[in-house]
Amino acid sequence: MGLMPEGTAKLSKANLDQFRLRNFVEELIVADELEIVDEKTELADLTGYMDGNPKAVLFRDAGPEGAEIIGNVAASRSRLALAFGVAEIELLSELLKRLAVKQSVETVSKGDAPVQEIVWTGDEADFTKLPVPFQHGRDGGPYLSATLDFTINPETGLTNLGCRRMMLRGRQEAGVDLNAPSDLRAIYEAASARGEQLPVSFILGAHPIDYVAATMRIPVDETELLASLRGAPLKLVKSITNDILVPADAEIVIEGYLDEHGYVEDEGPFGEFAGYYGIMKKNPVFHLTAITMRADALFQTATISGPHIGRTDTAVLNSLKSEAVVWRALQTAIREPVAVNATGAGAGMFNLRISMRPRVPGEAQNAIAAAFGCLANVKNVFVVNDDIDIFDDDQMEWALATRFQPDRDLVVQSGMRTLPLDPSLYGDKVGSKAGFDLTIANDRRNSIEFSVPSPPTLDGKKFDNIRAALEDGPKTYEQLMAAIGTGDGREVVIALDEIRREGKLRRLKEGEYSLSEKG
Repeated sequence: MGLMPEGTAKLSKANLDQFRLRNFVEELIVADELEIVDEKTELADLTGYMDGNPKAVLFRDAGPEGAEIIGNVAASRSRLALAFGVAEIELLSELLKRLAVKQSVETVSKGDAPVQEIVWTGDEADFTKLPVPFQHGRDGGPYLSATLDFTINPETGLTNLGCRRMMLRGRQEAGVDLNAPSDLRAIYEAASARGEQLPVSFILGAHPIDYVAATMRIPVDETELLASLRGAPLKLVKSITNDILVPADAEIVIEGYLDEHGYVEDEGPFGEFAGYYGIMKKNPVFHLTAITMRADALFQTATISGPHIGRTDTAVLNSLKSEAVVWRALQTAIREPVAVNATGAGAGMFNLRISMRPRVPGEAQNAIAAAFGCLANVKNVFVVNDDIDIFDDDQMEWALATRFQPDRDLVVQSGMRTLPLDPSLYGDKVGSKAGFDLTIANDRRNSIEFSVPSPPTLDGKKFDNIRAALEDGPKTYEQLMAAIGTGDGREVVIALDEIRREGKLRRLKEGEYSLSEKG
């Protein structure tokens, strides 16, 4: 493909292609979820093709080396659902189901690991040999934006998995953003305090399920979490220059260490997941010790920022993670949660929608409180009845317009822990959250003013005439039409008028026709 050197060795893949990224690309083609760019493309031009694109994009001839690069892979719920083999509506339930089932984790030898077909160490390990794109106009340099970090916590011996960007600083150095709260930040700061380097192996080019696993924060060895989400045994291989085990079926592995000096080097700016640039920050330095890869490795990049946040990898991955966390909290806070949607346009975390079946007054408020407390990133929570499709923006706007009174249904909580990367904080350490109770009060739920109009169905009990139908009991106009089997309705007008002239017709509160008892 132009990225690989000559003299690559043949290797048995040991049935390690089920969750290979390149194979998932073939699934995208079949599902019409992929745009293929065949023409020569500069690395600085990739983002222009991907920004706001509803499809994943495969570049066949990128950069001077003519590399194959894939981007936008996880930037839609439909593609994540395809990765899990389910319909979109079943995505969250499938994720939760898989989390509950443990899968085996096995170790394979270097000879059976496709990701170690090619090995670069020493001076041969060079970041600039990879087709790393320059993604946004004011970025501080080219970024590896789709890397997954694997680290062993020295205090527990457990492997931690996360998503991390890397800014190239030279042939063997990169800046790694560790400012946001994360497990890796805590592990690194403890190592730095001891004056120790922290080995890290980064995966570049992986199945979308691996990225979903990297967003989760569950206190286990996260290779086990990865296996559970795949729903299949996971095969790992030991890195070449450290003891970290990584998926043997990855496309590329970048090995090295974060030095012990702490937050000492400038990193950034970079187009962040909230849709704006993150400012330049002090961050640790990563030192490269090895690059390993498949002989036909597929390079991956991720969409992160820009004006179309809802169609970025980060927003969609954040959405699924946020929904899983909030769903678990709702199961203990309310009786009948129905669905959760962390909107992509809200960066997959800031704006949250909850559908529920309230049974008693105050349950919607409980749902809001649960969402506030379980995830610091959640800022605005909208709770609706189960008749509203929370994935439909028009229905949500309608619920906000017609079921909400600000002085009654707005919940505001200040002084709460939040996400530092929220630009609206203006640098503050704590923030506020808002809850919007868009549910209908239980005693109003079946009233006509909250009944949604729909076409007449004309189903109901049959009678010889309108008078006989009313003698049976009050009827709506629709029921009266059905009673005499008419699809016209004008004859019902005439019959009702005759009864009215006799002084025997009355109307009930919600519009039903009834015979007057007084006559």
